[in-house]
Amino acid sequence: MNRLAIVARRCFSAKAAAKQTCLIDVHKKYGGKLVEFAGYEMPTQYTDLSIKDSSIHTRKHVSIFDVSHMLQTHITGTDRVAFIESLTTADVQGLGENSGVLSVFTNEKGGIKDDLIIMKTDKDFLFLVTNAGCIEKDLPYLLENAAKWRANGKDVQIQTLDNRGLVALQGPEMAKVLQAETDIDLSKLSFMHTQIGKVFGIENCRVTRCGYTGEDGVEISVDPKRASDLVERLLESKNGNVKLAGLGARDALRLEAGLCLYGNDIDENTTPIEANLAFVVAKRRRETLDFPGAEKIVKQLKEKSWPKRRVGLISGSGRSPRSHLPLIDPLDKCSIGFVTSGCPSPTLNKNIAIAYVDKSHSKIGTKFVVDFGAKQQQVEVVKMPFVPTNYFTQK
Repeated sequence: MNRLAIVARRCFSAKAAAKQTCLIDVHKKYGGKLVEFAGYEMPTQYTDLSIKDSSIHTRKHVSIFDVSHMLQTHITGTDRVAFIESLTTADVQGLGENSGVLSVFTNEKGGIKDDLIIMKTDKDFLFLVTNAGCIEKDLPYLLENAAKWRANGKDVQIQTLDNRGLVALQGPEMAKVLQAETDIDLSKLSFMHTQIGKVFGIENCRVTRCGYTGEDGVEISVDPKRASDLVERLLESKNGNVKLAGLGARDALRLEAGLCLYGNDIDENTTPIEANLAFVVAKRRRETLDFPGAEKIVKQLKEKSWPKRRVGLISGSGRSPRSHLPLIDPLDKCSIGFVTSGCPSPTLNKNIAIAYVDKSHSKIGTKFVVDFGAKQQQVEVVKMPFVPTNYFTQK
C-alpha cells in the first residue's frame, strides 16, 4: 500500500451506519472504495487510479468529486445580510450580486467554529455551503440565532437544501468540458462568482466557480434526481479527459494548495490570525467589531501579537509528517509546535505538511525537526501554497 493510501485510510476510517449521497450508485458502479467520512459513505479512490495518479490527473486534466455531503443552505428575509454578518467575519453587504467569499463562523474567544462559503445571489437569498463534519453544530447555530432575531422583530429564515447534489469539477480542462454543455458563459464567470443555468439540459443548476484543489473549477448544485445523469454525461465528454476522484486525492490536492481542513488545521481554539487567514476578516468588519470574538481578533491584527502561527513545511526524503506529531527545536530540544496535516505531495514528489509553531519559529526558511519517536526528520518552513493555484480571475 502506498503512502497516500495509508494517509487516506488513516483520515477516513470506516464506520457503520453512514448516510449516503445521491451519487452512491455512481460510486459503486465505478469501483469507489467506500469509507465513512463526516457521517457519509464516501469514496477515497476508484479502482482505475491510485490516489497519487488521481491527484496528478486533476492537475493535468479534470476530475469529478462528489461533495454532496456538504450542507447547502439558503438564508432568506430582508435582514439576511445583517444576520449572517453577525455570525461571520465577511463583508456580505459589500459583495456584488452573484459573488461570494470564503469566511468563518467565530466564537466569543475569536476561535473558528467552521469555515464556509457565502454567495450573495441576485435573488432573495444568500447561498451558503458549510462543512459536512460540522452540520450538527452549524445548523442548530443558524436556527437558534435566526429564532432570536425573529423574536426581536427581524426578518430572517433558514432553509436547508436537503439531499441536493453538489458536484465539483476541477482541473485545467474544466471549462473546455463544461462550456459546450451549459448556457452559462464561463468566460464571464470569475472565481467566487455564481450563476443559475442549464447543464446538459438539466434545469436550475447553480454553477459556482470555486473548489478545494487549487485548480480552476466549479461546484454544481443540482437536483439529486439528476445528479447521477450529470456525472455520467461529464464522464462521456469528448472535450476533455474526465475521471472520477475521491477523498484521498481531494485531501492531497487541498494540502498542496495550502488549504485548511476543519478539525485538523483550524478549530475553535484557533483564531483566523493564528491560522494565517487574516484575509477572511473583511476590512469594514475590522472597524465595526460586530462579530463574535472581534476584539481579540482585531487586537491580534493591530498589535501583531499572537502566540502561534500556521505554516507550511517541506522535506525532501524520509517519512511524511502526519497530524499531531510534535515539532522540536534541535538546539534546545524544546517543543515548538505540532503538525496538523501532512502527506507525500503527488505533484512535488516531496513530503509536505501544515503545522502550528511558535511565532518566533514561523519565518520562511526556518528549520527544525519532526519527532517521530524513534527517529527525527528535518523540515523547513516554506511559503504556501506548495503548488501554485490556477483560479480563474478576470483582470
